[in-house]
Amino acid sequence: MDELKSGGVIMAKGKVTFEEQKCKGCELCVFVCPKKIISLNSEKINVKGFNPAYVTNQEECIACGNCAIMCPDSVIKVERL
Repeated sequence: MDELKSGGVIMAKGKVTFEEQKCKGCELCVFVCPKKIISLNSEKINVKGFNPAYVTNQEECIACGNCAIMCPDSVIKVERL
């Protein structure tokens, strides 16, 4: 397992994926991400008419799962690498 070292603590590495067509752009995932790597894609509109969330820097993900836990529509999948 690849791990990152941050401030003397070994952090897990993860991958986050979104079901973009189901995302309603509520931004709850944006607010709970401790690494601040989730944003809304202002250049894309899904079939529901919302700007979907996306990960701005996948390499920084620590696979904490906060975003997936907070998502009211369960459109986020977090994998530990």
